[in-house]
Amino acid sequence: MSNFVLVIDANKQPLSPCHPSVARQLLADGKATVFRRYPFTVILKEKAVDIAPKTLTLKLDPGSKTTGIALLQGSKVIFGAELTHRGQTIKLSLESRRSIRRSRRNHHTRYRPARFLNRTRIKGWLAPSLQHRVETTITWVKRLIKFSPIGSIVQELVRFDLQQMENPEISGVEYQQGTLLGYEVREYLLNKWDRKCAYCGTENVPLQVEHIYPKAKGGTNRISNLCLACEKCNIKKGTQDIEKFLAKKPDVLKRIIAQLKRPLKDATAVNSTRWALLNRLKETGLPVSTGSGGLTKFNRTRSGLAKSHWIDAACVGQVESLEVLTSQPLLIKSTGHGTRQMCRTDKFGFPSRYVPRNKFVKGFQTGDIVKAVVTAGKKMGKYVGRVAVRASGLFNISASELVQGISYKCCQIIHRKDGYGYFFQAKIQGGFNRRVVSLSRLKPLSFPLTEFFYEMGLSDRRHSAIRPNAAH
Repeated sequence: MSNFVLVIDANKQPLSPCHPSVARQLLADGKATVFRRYPFTVILKEKAVDIAPKTLTLKLDPGSKTTGIALLQGSKVIFGAELTHRGQTIKLSLESRRSIRRSRRNHHTRYRPARFLNRTRIKGWLAPSLQHRVETTITWVKRLIKFSPIGSIVQELVRFDLQQMENPEISGVEYQQGTLLGYEVREYLLNKWDRKCAYCGTENVPLQVEHIYPKAKGGTNRISNLCLACEKCNIKKGTQDIEKFLAKKPDVLKRIIAQLKRPLKDATAVNSTRWALLNRLKETGLPVSTGSGGLTKFNRTRSGLAKSHWIDAACVGQVESLEVLTSQPLLIKSTGHGTRQMCRTDKFGFPSRYVPRNKFVKGFQTGDIVKAVVTAGKKMGKYVGRVAVRASGLFNISASELVQGISYKCCQIIHRKDGYGYFFQAKIQGGFNRRVVSLSRLKPLSFPLTEFFYEMGLSDRRHSAIRPNAAH
């Protein structure tokens, strides 16, 4: 089943999200209309419609590449989303700009003095690729607060308690001897060693925690002395020194020694932004609580749930029980708002072409999601996708394939460009299908309501009367 539908009243105040079938009925009866496509939100036309607001809990699982988002009504998970960041893209763009600037400086063209000692950074400064993770997460937190009655926020503050694992005695023997420490250590090792055997590289098999320098010969339980190994390699190594065990595999030995000292990049990125995100969440005025990554995994494993970012978000913090009422989360990809460059440069950093100052053409902007209905000519048909505007008024639409030369008169805006791309995760019988269904492959939004709800991911097998036929 898809996410619950967000509901606001006639005064744009948030009400409790409703089941997709309720939203279908409200729209069919003319008591509500679509207010926003992503996240799908309806606005009531009549104040008499009674949907009493119930306080919800917003849970976040911040990640280096993807942040999980979940809305809970008590113990029921009614909304899930996964926000994909573009921190790496920002990093590469800054490096490209830096290399082009240095190239111009070395060739004494458009010279700009190098800056070394005149930089000022405010307290709490983060690199742009890290700050982006905080800003995009806060954007969606505020958006969900605007459209749903959220009463509290729970954030996974630390993915791994690195200090705790290096020195277990730091907060008492009772904690480090408990079940939770095992989850913290195992989750850290799974990420550091890429979920495969350190010695033979075998994947998708049960892995055991292995002491690289054996305890029998003075090795410690510190996280820096642990790795993952399959049962066969673990038994074969026994209490041998790693140098002796891998004497015939010098490349593997060199890789393991290097990886021992390698910091966990993704965990470092999350740990760098965790407090900045927590402080920004507190600025919302809502009560904020936290939990660790080991506790998240413990809750998910105990509940028997599949591994995914939005499920992890639902398991953050103290959880007694969970009832997942959605199986089709909204996948959100940060795409940005384009570039502020007034011209494009070639590979040497010199201007090659200029871009128009006016971003809007006939009321449309590049990046808007539109529906185009062409009634005559070679391009006759219906198209839904992202539009690329042209000054001539003949646009390009990225549907299942690129369609060029569509007149603006045939286009209707579905969703304004907001710096994000939207997708749906399809569900198949017997589990989750990780294949992402692109928005451009969806059928055009048109009436009757049957097709409309199918395209928005709101169809339900229990309502066979409103499902599209099997051919779709």
